[in-house]
Amino acid sequence: MSTSITIPRPDDWHLHLRDGAMLAAVLPETARDFGRAIIMPNLVPPVVTGAQAGAYRDRILAALPEGMAFEPLMTLYLTEDTDPTDVAAAHASGLVKAVKLYPAGATTNSASGVTNFDKVRPVLETMAEIGLPLCTHGEVTDNHIDIFDREAVFIDRVLDPIRRSTPGLRVVMEHITTANAADYVRSQDSDLGATITTHHLIINRNHILAGGIKPHYYCLPVAKREEHRLALRAAATSGDARFFLGTDSAPHTDENKLQACGCAGCFTATNTMPLLAHVFEEEGKLDNLAKFASENGPNFYRLPVNAGSLTLVKNEAATAFPSHITSEDGPVTVFDPGFPVHWKVA
Repeated sequence: MSTSITIPRPDDWHLHLRDGAMLAAVLPETARDFGRAIIMPNLVPPVVTGAQAGAYRDRILAALPEGMAFEPLMTLYLTEDTDPTDVAAAHASGLVKAVKLYPAGATTNSASGVTNFDKVRPVLETMAEIGLPLCTHGEVTDNHIDIFDREAVFIDRVLDPIRRSTPGLRVVMEHITTANAADYVRSQDSDLGATITTHHLIINRNHILAGGIKPHYYCLPVAKREEHRLALRAAATSGDARFFLGTDSAPHTDENKLQACGCAGCFTATNTMPLLAHVFEEEGKLDNLAKFASENGPNFYRLPVNAGSLTLVKNEAATAFPSHITSEDGPVTVFDPGFPVHWKVA
């Protein structure tokens, strides 16, 4: 016996594709299921200008396998030297759909991020005027702030002041990991949205640390206590238009993950949709999967919902997902939820 659900073709509102050989290896894993994705700009060097975003988009489309339909939605990396005029032109051309804020040192390839927020105020004011969203990696980077508290501190110290001083600025809190963040989103107006990852719906900090360190569950923002995971599940499955899918799927080779100072990131592009069907079914909210994965994100970004569809089927036998994706740079481990999943994409 099997059951199925059909939803509009989903989008990923937070995705890392990298570049070169890694791009070629991981792009098909997203394009197989997703119609569009917000592409992160934290390359080396970062994607700072409209011209650089256009060149990166060309490389993505060149790497797309024949017969696959996928639209990369480009972003700019916000630095203290970002030119508001260039941002406005890139947005007006239709190329750039958001600007990404990385506090300096917050995560992978974030050294060029923002330290002095007063220096980026002209850019933020321009974005508010033209309706271009700001995507935030919501963590402070002060060494004396506990890593499990950095998201909550960011809301109070950085995000809320930015929003109060820049009326009309549309903001996406990316990959939220705490009940604090979910509550803050609910307390605000429709200019604020939030993405939630697949893996933060499944793992808590015990998965990383209990019984030995599990590097493939290490990500930034780091997974929090179980109470926060449950709060994220409630938010994601609620149908609330302010919450939508952003996988933050972040490929790193095993060589770079399995070392004394391993890279942060979970690679979930391959199996996100079956995992989400499992989670939403567990919560008794399978009917809200389309809102979270297919509808809320386009509505926030003021884009149409995809015309195509995706069907997920639940079978009696567990679905076998690959353990790795191969690339010329080395193998990339696919996120393992740690339990059998009976859903698959038809």
